Order: sequence, then C-alpha cells, then structure tokens
Amino acid sequence: MEWKGRRQSGNVEDQRGAGPTAGGSNPFGRGNGGFRIPMGGRRAGGGMSIGTIIFLVVIYFIFKAMGIDLLQVMGEGGGQVARPGFEQTESASQRSSPQEEERKAFMATVLAETEDTWNGIFQTAGERYEEPKMVLFSGSVQSACGFASAASGPFYCPGDRKLYLDMSFFDELADKFDASGDFAQAYVVAHEVGHHVQNLTGVLPRFNQQRQRMSEVEANQMSIRVELQADCYAGIWGKYTEQKGLLERGDLEEALNAATQIGDDTLQKRTQGYVVPESFNHGTSEQRRRWFKRGFDTGRVDACDTFKGDV
Repeated sequence: MEWKGRRQSGNVEDQRGAGPTAGGSNPFGRGNGGFRIPMGGRRAGGGMSIGTIIFLVVIYFIFKAMGIDLLQVMGEGGGQVARPGFEQTESASQRSSPQEEERKAFMATVLAETEDTWNGIFQTAGERYEEPKMVLFSGSVQSACGFASAASGPFYCPGDRKLYLDMSFFDELADKFDASGDFAQAYVVAHEVGHHVQNLTGVLPRFNQQRQRMSEVEANQMSIRVELQADCYAGIWGKYTEQKGLLERGDLEEALNAATQIGDDTLQKRTQGYVVPESFNHGTSEQRRRWFKRGFDTGRVDACDTFKGDV
C-alpha cells in the first residue's frame, strides 16, 4: 500500500508503555482471552497507621482549599506522581524503536484514509461522521468497556467510541497466522472502524439490547452478522483506497488472506483440531472473504446488509 507522505490522523492516542504487559496473548479474543481485570498491587514495608493516613488526607485538603496541590508540588520536586489513567504517552513514544514508530505512522495514515472515506459517505447521505479515536497500547489498557489485555486483540469499544490496538498483534498475525503484509494490517483497522460506523448507525446498540434476550447460540448467530458487516465496510474502504491509486500488487490478496486466517472454522481447526459451528461468532473463512470482497467490489453501503437472508 502506498502510504508514506500522506496525511496522518490526529485522532491517535499513544498509551504504549502505560499499562502492565500481559503474556500469552490470544490475538483474536477467543476462548479465555478477551477482557479481564488485572489483579495485583504493592505492599510497602511497615505501612502507615489509619491515624497517619487520616492526618495526611486532612492536610492535603487544607492545602487544596488554599489553592496548593501537594501532589503536583511533589511531582515537580522530582518524586514523580503516578496519575490515574494512562497518561505516560510521551516517554513511551520516546522509547519506541524506529520500526515501531513507522508502524504507528502507518496506523495513523490508515485511520486518516478511513476518515476520508466515511466522511465522504456520510456527507453524501446528508449525515455527519463522528471520527473515532484510535488508542495504541502495550500489554493492557483501560477502556470504557473495562480492562483489556493484549489477549483480547484489536477491539472497538462503543462506550467511548475508540479503537484499541496493541501493535504487537501484527507480529502474531504474521508469525502464527500466516497473514503478513501492510494491507492485512490495514484491513484489521478498517474492520474496527466498521464497528464504529455500526455504532453511529444504531446497529451495535440494537444488537447489545437484543442479545440480552437471546440464547447463546442465537447471540452467536447475530454476532456473525455484525462481524461480517464490519468486514464488508472494511471492503468499502478498500475500494475507495484502490480508487485513489494507493493499492499495490498483492494488497487485495493480503486482506483476503487475513480474512481467511481469522475465520472461526480456520481458527478452531488450528487451535483444537475440530470445529464447533454453534460457537462461531465472527463467521467462517469463506464468509469473511466473501463479505469483504462484496464491499470491495461494490463500494456501496447498501450492499453490506448482512441482516437479511442467509450470510
């Protein structure tokens, strides 16, 4: 994909290095992967008594009322205070290798291209496209959907309308799942942006509401339709990218191969040697390829209605 020198999105939040690193990743959020709450903490030798803690809290609020923030003063004095959340972005970026920085630039460029595509589509329909944020993290991250580790793979959180991505996922995608190439990586981002489009158009809110009344099998079947539509939307982005002349030889095949490698049936055969169709929740390899290709061939949103008829 021809991407260097093109606009990079300003909607990227670099939180790499801000969370603890989690091992044993499952890049597709299957099985026991997905969201989990990290456990842990520190025990200081000796500790402090309850009376001391109360005294310090009272002193803090007395100074706060006087307009003096003791935590800020302590931080400026050399004893850096760890703030809640994940704000240590500059130091994490400074420690990045040139290869990581290039990959970050690529992700920001792909996100910018999706912004151009969906801004145009929404504008044509007389609507306004709200651009999502993309959060780059390493190990684990806090989102409005809870804590997530690298094991959950790339994901979109409807609660804060952000995409979350640990870029080490792409190494695993290439090494363990035989899906290398920059356009394979771009497909992953475009798929998550597809979920954002679904959130804006009401598809995700309706699904989240309806599945509370569904059985597990019914919810899985509906989830497949949601995922395949996101694949189709990724294909639409691919079509617009091709029209700009940015695709290189083999790019489309990279995306289609990635769609094949992350099909439910292919993943289950690789990991457990057999398939359980009732547990599918993203679609088979054939389905994922076909719906991405439909979006790519047509470039039309109305061609991506996976909720009518068979998929």
